[in-house]
Amino acid sequence: MLILASSSPRRRELLAQAGLTFTVESADINEDHLPHEIAAAYVQRLAEEKAQAVWAFHQSADTPADPLIVLGADTCVVSDGHILGKPASPEDAYRMLQLLSGRTHAVLTGIGAASRSKTISDVEITQVTFNVLKESEIAEYVATGEPLDKAGAYAIQGYAARWIPRIEGCYFNVVGLPIARTITLLEEARAKLG
Repeated sequence: MLILASSSPRRRELLAQAGLTFTVESADINEDHLPHEIAAAYVQRLAEEKAQAVWAFHQSADTPADPLIVLGADTCVVSDGHILGKPASPEDAYRMLQLLSGRTHAVLTGIGAASRSKTISDVEITQVTFNVLKESEIAEYVATGEPLDKAGAYAIQGYAARWIPRIEGCYFNVVGLPIARTITLLEEARAKLG
């Protein structure tokens, strides 16, 4: 049995696209960034904590015949040392997009798989290059509302695709879940249960 510990519709779509059968339950954890915590450690910790929280809640459903694995994930954007999560307001989204304009930034997704055996995790990193954005373009985009629930205030699979001439790494990581690495992680988790 697989549970996705995320309310992200994009992660849900990507897992379904990969042919997996799962249920969804979001994890209620504190997502505050710890002092001096680097971005990779931050997203990896949150992915693990999300998976562990949901696993602990459902552990009674875990059986040898149908082992329970919970997948957690968390994504952030890093530009010039700034960790960008989801914007707190339209003004915050505007600020983030100004930071990304004309630069290459990193998108980091932590993934964690919790089971009765243990929690295993990893981080995927993709480099994304943005064109220089006009202030009017940023304002127009923010007004659509699309950036408001996205790490870094943009959706590569949405309107912002027009500003991204190049990426290096996994495209699906930027959408919210590095599918190939996630499948490998889930296979590793299942093997540890065997």
